[in-house]
Amino acid sequence: MKTTKHQFALCLDNTDYEASLICGKVYPVVSDPNAAKDALLRVIDEDGEDYLFPEDLFALVDFPRQVERKLLALASA
Repeated sequence: MKTTKHQFALCLDNTDYEASLICGKVYPVVSDPNAAKDALLRVIDEDGEDYLFPEDLFALVDFPRQVERKLLALASA
């Protein structure tokens, strides 16, 4: 059985997005191939809404499955 690997992004720069992004915060990423073509990343904010931001504001990060589950639970709480 193959399990889905979730992707997360660490915000490294919130210039021009200070009201929307927190530097140092890890955000869940929603796959969006069309946005990726334009160098955009779709992340889920504190309200559970997904928005597009320039991908160069983030570093994609991988976590062990147990950490991913905890991060997703925290994001949906």
